[in-house]
Amino acid sequence: RYFSARLRTAQLVPSPTSTDTVAFGSTVTFSRGDGRVQTYRIVGEDEADPKAGSISFVSPVARSMMGKAVGDVVGSGQQELEIIAIA
Repeated sequence: RYFSARLRTAQLVPSPTSTDTVAFGSTVTFSRGDGRVQTYRIVGEDEADPKAGSISFVSPVARSMMGKAVGDVVGSGQQELEIIAIA
Protein backbone atom coordinates (compact mmCIF):
# COMPACT_ATOMS: atom_id res chain seq x y z
CA ARG A 1 0.00 0.00 0.00
CA TYR A 2 2.82 2.41 0.84
CA PHE A 3 4.45 1.99 -2.56
CA SER A 4 1.13 2.27 -4.39
CA ALA A 5 0.29 5.50 -2.58
CA ARG A 6 3.74 6.98 -3.27
CA LEU A 7 3.57 6.00 -6.92
CA ARG A 8 0.08 7.49 -7.30
CA THR A 9 1.13 10.84 -5.80
CA ALA A 10 4.62 11.05 -7.34
CA GLN A 11 5.39 14.12 -9.43
CA LEU A 12 8.12 14.47 -12.03
CA VAL A 13 10.06 17.66 -11.39
CA PRO A 14 12.20 19.01 -14.24
CA SER A 15 15.85 19.85 -13.64
CA PRO A 16 16.49 23.47 -12.67
CA THR A 17 16.86 25.75 -15.68
CA SER A 18 19.21 28.12 -13.89
CA THR A 19 22.32 27.69 -11.80
CA ASP A 20 22.03 31.17 -10.29
CA THR A 21 20.32 29.96 -7.13
CA VAL A 22 19.88 26.66 -5.31
CA ALA A 23 16.64 24.84 -6.16
CA PHE A 24 15.16 21.35 -6.03
CA GLY A 25 17.36 19.19 -8.27
CA SER A 26 20.44 21.40 -7.96
CA THR A 27 23.85 19.95 -7.23
CA VAL A 28 25.45 22.18 -4.63
CA THR A 29 29.08 22.31 -3.50
CA PHE A 30 29.69 24.01 -0.17
CA SER A 31 32.41 24.37 2.43
CA ARG A 32 31.93 23.90 6.13
CA GLY A 33 33.57 25.91 8.89
CA ASP A 34 35.99 23.07 9.60
CA GLY A 35 37.32 23.19 6.02
CA ARG A 36 35.46 20.19 4.61
CA VAL A 37 34.06 20.63 1.11
CA GLN A 38 30.98 18.58 0.21
CA THR A 39 28.77 18.20 -2.84
CA TYR A 40 25.15 17.05 -2.71
CA ARG A 41 22.22 16.94 -5.11
CA ILE A 42 18.92 18.11 -3.60
CA VAL A 43 16.25 15.46 -4.21
CA GLY A 44 12.95 14.15 -2.87
CA GLU A 45 12.65 12.36 0.44
CA ASP A 46 12.50 8.87 -1.11
CA GLU A 47 15.61 9.49 -3.24
CA ALA A 48 17.87 10.88 -0.51
CA ASP A 49 21.07 8.93 0.13
CA PRO A 50 23.79 11.11 1.71
CA LYS A 51 26.46 8.43 1.20
CA ALA A 52 25.70 8.50 -2.52
CA GLY A 53 25.69 12.32 -2.69
CA SER A 54 22.01 13.25 -2.42
CA ILE A 55 20.06 14.91 0.39
CA SER A 56 16.36 15.52 0.87
CA PHE A 57 14.94 18.95 0.12
CA VAL A 58 13.45 18.94 3.64
CA SER A 59 16.80 18.36 5.37
CA PRO A 60 18.08 21.31 7.43
CA VAL A 61 21.10 21.76 5.15
CA ALA A 62 19.04 21.81 1.95
CA ARG A 63 16.36 24.08 3.43
CA SER A 64 18.99 26.62 4.52
CA MET A 65 20.48 26.73 1.00
CA MET A 66 17.28 26.95 -1.07
CA GLY A 67 17.14 30.22 -3.01
CA LYS A 68 20.73 31.16 -2.15
CA ALA A 69 23.54 31.89 -4.63
CA VAL A 70 27.26 31.17 -4.92
CA GLY A 71 29.15 33.05 -2.21
CA ASP A 72 26.22 33.12 0.21
CA VAL A 73 26.88 31.90 3.73
CA VAL A 74 24.03 30.10 5.45
CA GLY A 75 23.56 28.69 8.91
CA SER A 76 22.70 25.06 9.47
CA GLY A 77 22.46 24.17 13.12
CA GLN A 78 25.52 25.55 14.86
CA GLN A 79 27.68 25.76 11.75
CA GLU A 80 28.01 28.02 8.75
CA LEU A 81 28.13 26.77 5.18
CA GLU A 82 29.45 28.77 2.23
CA ILE A 83 28.03 27.89 -1.18
CA ILE A 84 30.91 27.40 -3.62
CA ALA A 85 29.17 26.11 -6.76
CA ILE A 86 25.71 25.27 -8.12
CA ALA A 87 25.14 22.93 -11.03
